[in-house]
Formats: sequence, structure tokens, C-alpha cells
Amino acid sequence: MNKIVTSGKTIEDAVRQGLAKLGTTEDKVAVNVLEQPSKGFLGLIGVKGAKVELTLLEQPAPASVPTPNKTASAPRSSASVMEEKTVVGEKDPYAEAASFIREVGENMGLDVKVEVAHGKDHTVLNISGHDLGLMIGRRGQTLDALQYLANIIANRYSDSFIRIVLDAENFRERRKKTLEELAVRLAGRVVRTRKEVTLEPMSPQERKVIHSKLQDHPEVKTYSKGEEPNRRVVITLKHSK
Repeated sequence: MNKIVTSGKTIEDAVRQGLAKLGTTEDKVAVNVLEQPSKGFLGLIGVKGAKVELTLLEQPAPASVPTPNKTASAPRSSASVMEEKTVVGEKDPYAEAASFIREVGENMGLDVKVEVAHGKDHTVLNISGHDLGLMIGRRGQTLDALQYLANIIANRYSDSFIRIVLDAENFRERRKKTLEELAVRLAGRVVRTRKEVTLEPMSPQERKVIHSKLQDHPEVKTYSKGEEPNRRVVITLKHSK
């Protein structure tokens, strides 16, 4: 048997299984990737594994000079390089993230479009379509969750870290203005009542909006307390020295 086809969750797994069945090492076979692992809903769980074909190479004549430093320690690293070449570099990470968002929309019964806008520090994926409230969720919680997953997926296809911000119907800017107005209103209450106010749990990004808005306030200051995901902003009076 000089040729075998094996499957696995990843290309590396499939290669490892084939090498075990052939009883050889990777430097003695040619590997042909027949199928890439496919992703399911949310792009995180594979529906179909990878499939590879391993073919034994013709070995040199016994008289050839051996190379002592070439051992069987190579299989893992070369398989990893192969998987990287077939995934990273061949697929656009932003297109993969956008495809994921469209797939989620389809599973929600929505027809959405995703526009990619590259910025200096991050890339924005703007979602457009009808009834996007489902994808935004209560106070943007669903949008935040999708943004987290989109970043995971995009970085799977990039050899350097990239940051994606997910937006829909300009929700991020509208939410920022709402939080800034809330911060000013609650700061006024603290000044009037002389009692501190604790806000509801917020994401790090939303807490930052509150802190930034009130950082130069003459009478109040802010700080955060609690553990994620229940960390909250507290607005309290500044104490004079």
C-alpha cells in the first residue's frame, strides 16, 4: 500500500492518521489536501472534516549518504505549515467575517448586506437591511456577541492580529450619544442628591464612554466595580481635600 486517503477534524489530524496507517513519517510521503474542514452555523463547529491523500515517495538507494539531523520530528510542524498555506493567505479574513454575518442573518430569516470599511486602527463591518433589531438586540448585546465571533473568525485567517467593529444602522454612534446623555443626567442627580449612582452592568466599551464623558466634570468622578460581565460604573461626588 503506497497511497491512502484519511479524514480528520483538521488537516493535521488527517495527516497524522494517514502516517500511522502507513507506518511512516511525513518526510517520506507527498500530501494532497482533498477537502478543507467546513464550518457550520456561527462558523465555529466543523460540519465536515478535512480529507487528505498520502502517497509514499520513492526512497533513495541504500548507498546514499544519510542525513543524521533529519528525524521524524518534522510531521507536526510541516502539517501546520500546510494548513496555514491552505487557509491563512488564501482567504480574505474580512470576507470570511462578512460571510459569517450574512450566514447568521440568513438563519434569522433576514436578507442583510455587509459593507467593509477599513480604518487606521480597525475595520468596520456595516450591516444594512430590514428588521435589523434582531441582530442588534437589547442595548446592542446581540451585536456585541456577533462582533466577538466575527473577530475570532477573521483572525483565524490572518497571520497578524486584526480588530473588527460590527455596526448596524449606525447603532454604535446612536448608542454612544445615548450613554453620554445618560452620564450627564445622572451626574446632575448625584450633585443634587449628594448620593452616588450605580449604573447597570455594561460592556468595557460602554463603560469607557461614561468615564470619558465625565472625566473633566468639576463635581463628580467615576469608577468601575464588580466582575465581568456584571461590572458597573459608579458616579460619585469628588471629595475636596
